[in-house]
Amino acid sequence: MIDQVGSNPITSPPSSNHHDSPPLSLSPDHPMSAATTTEPKNGHEITFSITPFNRSPDRLMTSIPPSGARTPNSTNIKSRNMTPKFLTPLASFSRIAFHLTKLDPTDAWLPITESRNGNAYYAAFHSLCAGIGIQALILPVAFTILGWAWGVIALTLTFIWQLYTLYLLVNLHESPEDGVRYSRYMQLAKAAFGVRLGRILAKFPILYLSIGSCVASIIIGASTSKIFFQIVCAVDKCNPEKLTVVEWYLVFTCGVIILSQLPNLNSIAGVSLVGAVSALGYCLTIWVVSVAKDRIPNVSYNPARDGSNVTKFFDVLNALGIIAFAFRGHNLVLEIQATMPTSKVHPSQVPMWNGIKVSYTLVAMCLFPLAIGGYWAYGHLIPPSGMLTALFVFHSQDVAKSVLALASLLVILNALSTFQIYGMPTFDEMESVYVRKFKKPCAWWQRMVLRTLFGFTCFFIAVAVPFISNLAGLIGGVALPVTLAYPCFMWLRIKKPKVYSPSWWLNWGLGILGMILSGLLISAGTYVVIHDGVKFNFFKPV
Repeated sequence: MIDQVGSNPITSPPSSNHHDSPPLSLSPDHPMSAATTTEPKNGHEITFSITPFNRSPDRLMTSIPPSGARTPNSTNIKSRNMTPKFLTPLASFSRIAFHLTKLDPTDAWLPITESRNGNAYYAAFHSLCAGIGIQALILPVAFTILGWAWGVIALTLTFIWQLYTLYLLVNLHESPEDGVRYSRYMQLAKAAFGVRLGRILAKFPILYLSIGSCVASIIIGASTSKIFFQIVCAVDKCNPEKLTVVEWYLVFTCGVIILSQLPNLNSIAGVSLVGAVSALGYCLTIWVVSVAKDRIPNVSYNPARDGSNVTKFFDVLNALGIIAFAFRGHNLVLEIQATMPTSKVHPSQVPMWNGIKVSYTLVAMCLFPLAIGGYWAYGHLIPPSGMLTALFVFHSQDVAKSVLALASLLVILNALSTFQIYGMPTFDEMESVYVRKFKKPCAWWQRMVLRTLFGFTCFFIAVAVPFISNLAGLIGGVALPVTLAYPCFMWLRIKKPKVYSPSWWLNWGLGILGMILSGLLISAGTYVVIHDGVKFNFFKPV
C-alpha cells in the first residue's frame, strides 16, 4: 500500500540547456499523429499550458515522474507536497475526473473548436437546423413512385438507419484509449481509413454536402424572397421597381455573408435556433394547410411506373435517393460535439446524444406528416419541386395571403440559418490552411475576406447551376456513404468489435449495403436526368 502521495506543481521548473525535452507539437491535420520535436523559430517558442481534462483537449498526456515511480522515495520531501492518507480517495477521483493534458493551440484558432462551452441545448439547435430543411418537402415525390406501403417502409427504415449511424458517430468522437477527440468528420475518416484513403473517401462528399447545401440555400432563399415580395406587394397594392432573379440572388447572398461574420460554431447557436424554429414552422404550416384543404380533384395514388423494366427500376432507386437526401447533417455531428467540454466523469457524448434525441424526435414529427400528408393531398399531381410549389400552385387562391407570406418568410429564415451551419466546416478548412502555413490565427479582416469570398463563390455557382434542386436523387446517392455507410466502417476500424459478434455482423452488413445503395442511386440519378431530361439552364436562373 502506498503511504505517501506526492504531487508535482503544475508549473514546470526552469528549463536547463542539456536535460529538457523540446515542446510537443501536434499536427492539426492528423489527429493520430505522434508528438514531434520542434525548435523555436526567430527566438519565439509556443509553450503548452497543462490544463484539466474538463477544458476538452484533443489528446490526453498524463504526468508521470521521469523515474516511472508514482510516489517519490526521497525522505526529505517538504510537507506541503504531502497528501494525507484520508485524502487519497479524493486524489484518485481527481485523477479520473481531471486528467492533466496538453492542448494543441491551433484548435483554439479555428472556428469549430474556438469555443468549447456548448451544451445539450446548443446541440439540439444545431442538429435540428442541420437535420431538417427544404429537402424534406420533396418526400411526397418519392411516394409517387414507391406508393403508400413501400414509401412508408422505406422512410421508416432509413430514419432508423441514420439514427443508428448518428449514435455511432457520437460515440466515436472521443477515444478513451489514447485521449483523442475527433473534432471533425475528416479527422475521424483519416484515423479510421488512413490519411490518404480517408481523404479520398470523405473529402469530396463532405465538401459536396457543405458547399452544395450553401448553394441550395441561396437558390431557395432568393427565389422564395421574390415570391414573398410579390405577395406582400400584392396585398399592399404597391408597384415598386421589380428586381431580376439574379438581383434577388445577390440580395440574399449579401444577407448570408453578413451573418457569416459570426466567429465560431458556438456563436451561431442563436441563428441555429431561429433556423430550427422556422423549419418546424414552415413544415407544420405547409402540411396542415395541404391536409385542411382536402385532396385536390382527380388525385390518384397509383405508383407512376411507366416505361421499360429498366426505367421502372431506376425510378424506384431515384425515389430511394430522394428519401436518403431528406436525412442530412451527419457531416456536422462531430463538429457540433467538438464545441462541448468533456471529462471522464462528464463525457461530451451524454449531452450530445440528449440533444440529438430531442432534435430528431422533432425531425420525425415533421418528415412523416409531410411525406404522408403531402402524398394524400396531392397524390401523383405533386410538382417535382415538392410541397412548397404545390402550395402556391393549388392553393394560391383559396388560402389567405398572410399564410402564404408566413410560409415564405419561414423558408427564407431557414435558408439564411442553414447557410451558416453548413458553411462552418468550409470556413474551418480555409482557416486551417492559413494556420498550418503561417502558425498563427487569422486576423478578423482576413476571416471576413475569406468568408465573403466563399459567399460570392456560392452565389456564382447558384447563378451558373440554378437547376441543382432538380438533382435530389443524384445528390442523395453521393451523400449516402457519409450518412449511412462510413460510420459503420469507422466503428469497425476504431472500436474493433469481436469478429462474428452481432455488432460485427450488423456494421459490416449496413456498411456494405450502404455502399451498394450509393452506387445504385448515383447510377439511377444519372439515368433519370438523362432519360427524363433536366433543363440545364446554365446562367439562367428562373
